[in-house]
Amino acid sequence: MSAKAPLQIACQQVLQEDSSVFSIQWTDLPLELAKGMTPQRLLEAYLRAIRRMTWGLIRPKETDDGVAFCLLGRLALLRFLRPEPEGDWLALRICGGLLVQRDQCDRGELAFRCEQLPDGQIRVTLRLSDYCPLLLGSQRPSVVRRWLYRLTQATLHRLVTIRFLALLYRELGGIDGTVETIQVQVRSGRDT
Repeated sequence: MSAKAPLQIACQQVLQEDSSVFSIQWTDLPLELAKGMTPQRLLEAYLRAIRRMTWGLIRPKETDDGVAFCLLGRLALLRFLRPEPEGDWLALRICGGLLVQRDQCDRGELAFRCEQLPDGQIRVTLRLSDYCPLLLGSQRPSVVRRWLYRLTQATLHRLVTIRFLALLYRELGGIDGTVETIQVQVRSGRDT
């Protein structure tokens, strides 16, 4: 019996020239598993998974204004406006929270996409773009701040996103297996 090929998850996380963060992760799922998957369903699965993967420490709260990722249900770490379609993406624009530089609260977004590929698979993608983390402090962060961000928030974001895509695969197909991450280059910048 041959070993099943690992689930491949493409990843890139970079600090762009203006010191904003760009992070993208995707995986290609067989049509029979992901049929009917939409960016809205992907977002809903992600919000459920955040609470589960953080053992309830971070709780997404949906309100009339948008979504907040709250520490213990109280302290808004990240706040987003309501989801809005942007072409074939569903985007949550960042509008505040403790983890965002105060003068950059109107920048950045978390976006979700599901696209059918020519080979019939469905590519599910999560993208964080133009995010200005408080840990970096400014558009010219020190080496210490860059390393602090890299060792904490960047690592956690990458881990959670990869685990989410693996969990989605397992939930859709009842399939458990190994995960292989593949580095891709979508945008230029300094690796985080």
